[in-house]
Amino acid sequence: MLLELDDITTYYGLIRILERVNLRVDDGELVCLLGGSASGKSTTLKTVLGIVTPRSGTVRLAGEDVTARSVSDRIVRGLAIVPENRRLFGPLSVRENLDLGAYLRKGDVSEDLDRVHTLFPRLHERRDQLAGTLSGGEQQ
Repeated sequence: MLLELDDITTYYGLIRILERVNLRVDDGELVCLLGGSASGKSTTLKTVLGIVTPRSGTVRLAGEDVTARSVSDRIVRGLAIVPENRRLFGPLSVRENLDLGAYLRKGDVSEDLDRVHTLFPRLHERRDQLAGTLSGGEQQ
């Protein structure tokens, strides 16, 4: 199990936002978290990353309990969230943006880039293009 949330309950002050959320993501699985406004999607992701601390429950990454770990520790372990607001470095190329996204990775990231290019061939085609000139969907 790559990521696991067990009975996560999270509050903002006295207001309960998440109640007993359970989620399991296996290695290689692609997951989409859907819901209406104020349904807890962002709070779930912030809890996974450690920005918000759950009042109860457990967050596990690759089987290890990371509930009490810092955000930076979780990032070093490979956890990342892609925000919907397309934060990228517009004046840099697509390739340079991808390289920056891999800055914590140890060793050669060429296999990872090959996988990204397989999943998103347009990024490979436009690797030398300025990221800020991509369409909104391509930036996402």
